[in-house]
Amino acid sequence: MQTQNRIREMLYGALLTAMALLIPIAFQGWLQVHIPPFSATIGSHVPSMLAMTISPMAAVLVGIGSAFGFFMTLGPIVAARAAVHAVFGAVGASWIRQGRPFWQALVITLPVHVLGEALVVMPFGFDLYQALVVVGIGTGLHHIVDSVITYALYGALTKAGVPLALRSRSIVS
Repeated sequence: MQTQNRIREMLYGALLTAMALLIPIAFQGWLQVHIPPFSATIGSHVPSMLAMTISPMAAVLVGIGSAFGFFMTLGPIVAARAAVHAVFGAVGASWIRQGRPFWQALVITLPVHVLGEALVVMPFGFDLYQALVVVGIGTGLHHIVDSVITYALYGALTKAGVPLALRSRSIVS
């Protein structure tokens, strides 16, 4: 049974990584919000957030895939911000591993995500206002929107019999 779970973890992780790569490429200019110096692609956090339900390693790999996809399309600043997906994904997955519900993981990762993205842009010449207010608040709002999308999608996948969580009980509670 352990081998089957590892295979499922790798498979779901690979599929979500592919989505994380595809979203910035396919949605470039379409589902993007741009308020200089901030930009957001709606739905781009969904693969990382879903990966939190699988395992910390899956969440990290999906975050790395997201960073690579954004590097190919929008350059190093947005890629650095997307690399934070690996960090908040690992935090959320660890939270879930402790038996806590998925919605709490989405909430607890909000400040990690906001601070991570705000701090990572500062070496690129963003001043404190741009980093903390524009990028920070923008990231927070984007995290909330994508959390709602992810939570609804996770519920639908669960009802459809797609067990992303490798544990037998539901983590939606």
